[in-house]
Amino acid sequence: MFQDLLRMVIKVALASLVAGAIMTHFGITLETMMKFAGLTPDRLTELYQKGVAWALPNMLLGSLVIIPMWLLAALLRPPSRSSE
Repeated sequence: MFQDLLRMVIKVALASLVAGAIMTHFGITLETMMKFAGLTPDRLTELYQKGVAWALPNMLLGSLVIIPMWLLAALLRPPSRSSE
């Protein structure tokens, strides 16, 4: 399962690299895309900080419920038989 995830991440990274190289060849840069979208680096930083400020407390609060439930389910799960 981890190998499938890693393979997918590598494929996405390579596809992004190729797409970025093609876009750069045609004169499309990150700065032009941000200007087209009406964004600035300062605005992106602000949006990132707001996102983290919203997500982190909610993740911590949710983990107070999810982690004990996961641990309880793992402890109560019947032992699995090995297929040798």
